[in-house]
Amino acid sequence: MKEVRPIRDKKKIKAIKTLMEERGAYRDLLLFVLGINTGLRISDLLSMKWSLFLDRFGTIEKVNSRITIKEQKTGKTKIFIMNKSIHHAVERYLNTLKNVSRDDYIFTPRNHKKGRSRSITRQYVWLLLNKYAKMVGIDESIGTHTLRKTFGYQLYKKGVSVEYIQKMLNHSSSSTTLRYIGITQEQLDEIYIDLNL
Repeated sequence: MKEVRPIRDKKKIKAIKTLMEERGAYRDLLLFVLGINTGLRISDLLSMKWSLFLDRFGTIEKVNSRITIKEQKTGKTKIFIMNKSIHHAVERYLNTLKNVSRDDYIFTPRNHKKGRSRSITRQYVWLLLNKYAKMVGIDESIGTHTLRKTFGYQLYKKGVSVEYIQKMLNHSSSSTTLRYIGITQEQLDEIYIDLNL
């Protein structure tokens, strides 16, 4: 299995989001935005139901609402805040759907029948991500972990402490986190060189 990389270039991230919006691919946009803004594993994203984002009246939760899920791999509780990007993507996708039930999976195939809610597969997500990546000129290896790795990498580049990123990704050590998000010794060497006090 090929190791996948994070999307390092913010312009490429924006280009993918723009492309998805232009094509009216709001389901894909929500999946992409959730992945890069929460660091959730693909299995957790695909198991999401609308009840996470809709209150009992069917209204979208507010920006900055806390969303709580139980991670499938670890069994641990993960809490994340619905930022503006996520809220916007939820709203855009929800507005294209009819008769959404809080018990429905969010990421359903386009041709699914009502009452038989199921999620798209991780293989299908892999195909989608690779299609969009190629369309915006990303040549690196892309996969479902790319979303999670992009989350960690972009936090690191923003100056967030490795210890916080480690905790957010549920890793056991900071060296695992650095390796996971694709920070190489060469990049660490550049930090030392740039410091130059």
